[in-house]
Amino acid sequence: MGFTTSLAVGVILSMCWDLKVESLEERHSLHYVYTALSKAVSAPGIFEFTAMGLLDDKKIDYYNSRDKVKIPQQDWMREKLDANYWNQGTQSRKSKEQWFKVNVNILMERMRHNNSDIHVLMWRHGCEVITMSDGSLKFERGVDEYSYDGMDFLSFDEDSTQWVAPVNAAVATKQKWDGVPTLNQYTKGYLETECVRWLKDFRSYRDEKEKQTGYPSKIYLFAKDGQSSDTMKLTCMATGLYSKNTEISILKSGWSVKKGCKEPKDILPNDDGTYQIRLSVDAKKSEIDDYGCEVNQGDQKTRLVAQWAKDGILSAAAPSSIGLCVPVVLVMLVVVVLVVPVIVGVICVKKGIIEYKGGLKFNRPGSEIDIPGNATSANDSAGKNERGSTLPGSTQTSVEIKPLLEVKKDGDSDSGRSSGSPEGNSPDVSPSSSNEEVNNVAKGMPSDKPV
Repeated sequence: MGFTTSLAVGVILSMCWDLKVESLEERHSLHYVYTALSKAVSAPGIFEFTAMGLLDDKKIDYYNSRDKVKIPQQDWMREKLDANYWNQGTQSRKSKEQWFKVNVNILMERMRHNNSDIHVLMWRHGCEVITMSDGSLKFERGVDEYSYDGMDFLSFDEDSTQWVAPVNAAVATKQKWDGVPTLNQYTKGYLETECVRWLKDFRSYRDEKEKQTGYPSKIYLFAKDGQSSDTMKLTCMATGLYSKNTEISILKSGWSVKKGCKEPKDILPNDDGTYQIRLSVDAKKSEIDDYGCEVNQGDQKTRLVAQWAKDGILSAAAPSSIGLCVPVVLVMLVVVVLVVPVIVGVICVKKGIIEYKGGLKFNRPGSEIDIPGNATSANDSAGKNERGSTLPGSTQTSVEIKPLLEVKKDGDSDSGRSSGSPEGNSPDVSPSSSNEEVNNVAKGMPSDKPV
């Protein structure tokens, strides 16, 4: 290979590097999200409490305060996890629902908020990883954070193993939780180890199912007149993708094209849980036969290739979507119609635009946010949260807020498996600890405590 050719190849490779670099790292995540309203809302599809698990941003399980059952949202979850897993998960979610009901009221008191308004307490926790070249998972970061009325309230910092309070109202909670270092160590351990292990298990279940059912991924090629008479705009659309970790490239004579190539648009969802992505480039009409499109799905190790000369649809604009666009639009419209009015209503009340009838009543300030597991259930077999601790009021009609360190010593998990719960596992600390209070917390308080 001559110098000129080598130089040309080097330039082309450097131009294409930006398109290829993402394929070196496959990113995956497992998150659990809980949302509680201060009171019920008379709107279809909006519940006082909801909880869900998300694998790579796809819902894998779901619970709401109306049905009160934790149910699978993916076939592979239903097939791989037995009835005991779902039964115990249901009890755990019921306990969390009760816990949130107590603590959203505590926050309202602390914020001096009107009891007639609607307020929202949210909790999100989980882990994010990178898949290495040998297939192993490398922990990238953990997430354990709370928000109140859409504003950040409290979050866990892994580096310092401390809680971060961005608002004054959260300082008291931060001081309580940081006052028990053992708890923070377990939070860090769950995010970096236990969560990653479950993420790996769930991905293996999902990948096995997808291999059995096959991959419906397809490439569609389109071409329409360009800005000048001798050019055309070529668009490659890939749909039916099972993963967001997808690389798309437009090729010319077998090489990825960078010059004149737009960056890929955000990957869009289809209503069947798959994704679609597209990429466009301007090309000379005389060179269209040299162009093709390549799509690589990192998770499935699958590669799709198509050529405009063979597979392209010339003089046709690329559609806004393929196949399932109408259901996607309908779903989005339903979300907008149902959710936006609720959000707008809450904002209007807060801003004083809308006023509730009747007198305004402010609650007594000063109550402390309770840590889950700070009350002992009357029934040792019930009231466990999804990482093992007993929650307040799990078997009682009335709820009494207990002191910080009054927790059940021997919590268990909700997964129905001896290896623990995907939302956390009760830590195992020797009872020989010199500090009895801290040891009680360590034995009964998992690391993913809600606020």
